Amino acid sequence: MPRNVYFSQAVKSEQNLFEDLIIESLKIYGQDVYYIPRTLVNRDNILGEDAASKFDDAYIIEMYIENIDGFEGSGDLYSKFGLEMRDEVTFVVSRRMWNQSIGKFSTNTINPRPQEGDLIFLPLSNTFFEISYVEDEDPFYQLSKLPTYKLKCNQFEYSDESFDTGIDVIDDEISETSFKVTMDVSTTNTQFPEVGEIVRQTISSGVQVFGEVAERTKTTATQGQLKIQNVGVTGSNDAKDFLVDATKPLVGDTSTISVTITKIYGLLDTTGEAFIDDPQAENITYEAFESGFIDFSESNPFGEP
Repeated sequence: MPRNVYFSQAVKSEQNLFEDLIIESLKIYGQDVYYIPRTLVNRDNILGEDAASKFDDAYIIEMYIENIDGFEGSGDLYSKFGLEMRDEVTFVVSRRMWNQSIGKFSTNTINPRPQEGDLIFLPLSNTFFEISYVEDEDPFYQLSKLPTYKLKCNQFEYSDESFDTGIDVIDDEISETSFKVTMDVSTTNTQFPEVGEIVRQTISSGVQVFGEVAERTKTTATQGQLKIQNVGVTGSNDAKDFLVDATKPLVGDTSTISVTITKIYGLLDTTGEAFIDDPQAENITYEAFESGFIDFSESNPFGEP
């Protein structure tokens, strides 16, 4: 026998009421988060990833944190590579609100939904999470409709992606944790590139190293220090670095201001100032110590033959 035709689970008014109640609950018990879509720059079609991804937009929306006892996952672990953050969390978001606030701006016209690889920034803990899986059938067709997405996320590991969302709390948080190249520079006209400006140095024919000015400090009228983040290279498939060379100036894209790099702080810096912002760093000490730690002389029976 078929179902009773006088009762239906797909009444539009009941579906809308059910969805309204979910949205109201999310607005009461949820958290304001920023949804940050990923933009692929140079996708690797073999591995299906893009190491040069960028994040240019951020949309605020309410989401409910399903994990009531705290973040799940393995937590903070010490591994052979150092401290690893392995927090996991599940966010619940209304389909209707996502479509109204974010989906209409999506470039994915075939399947406009939250995408794996996009980020969620939780201001409550100042934490970035990366979407690893989107569950779109839980709860399963209540009143013959799917009202929510469940976004299963892992804590995001920053690997020098470009962030320019225009939201200070997001861009500043990334800037504080990003790797920066610190360099001393000099100029002849008392002008230096601005913070946020892209600067470039042509190191050889057709090859340029570029980066974004994260911090700028003037020590004198013609001397200063720049911290460059999001470093990249154009014109070559090999990794390249900035050079200390008076004939190869560092030039700002917008201001066209030219400065000369006089010193770059790094691992090969023998002055002991490789990490001037980290008083605990002892890279130079370990580098000097390891050269004599193992005895490779012929008198050592455990050394090389």
